[in-house]
Amino acid sequence: MLSQSLKKRDDALRLGASHYYATSDAETFGKLAGAFDLIVNTVSATINADAYLSLLALDGVLANVGVATEPLSLHGSTLVSQRRIITGSLIGGISETREMLGFCAQHHLGAEIEVIPAGKINEAYERVLASDVRYRFVIDNSTLA
Repeated sequence: MLSQSLKKRDDALRLGASHYYATSDAETFGKLAGAFDLIVNTVSATINADAYLSLLALDGVLANVGVATEPLSLHGSTLVSQRRIITGSLIGGISETREMLGFCAQHHLGAEIEVIPAGKINEAYERVLASDVRYRFVIDNSTLA
């Protein structure tokens, strides 16, 4: 797992990650250069695309499922030198969702969530802005008025 800091390390290892690296550590990018076939970028923050692309092996893929507010900027040579690919998706269709849920069930994968009543949506939003979420909020539909 790659994360900006070491704050999520213990959780990541508890949830099944075999390795954990902080991207705020400059040595991480040198140590892991060319190490990955696939990186799934789930953050909505702006990233240094060239740095992450350098972590990919030949024909490696950087899949963005988070959407940053700033445009993605990169040097073309970072892509063409190792035939790297950038792709993205907001959401899959029903068949992709079923496939993902089947994969999760087969591999005993779940999600860390915090269930909130509908009346706490504004508070939850403020917590998101303050980076005070571990890891996703789920709104209890039974509390909708």
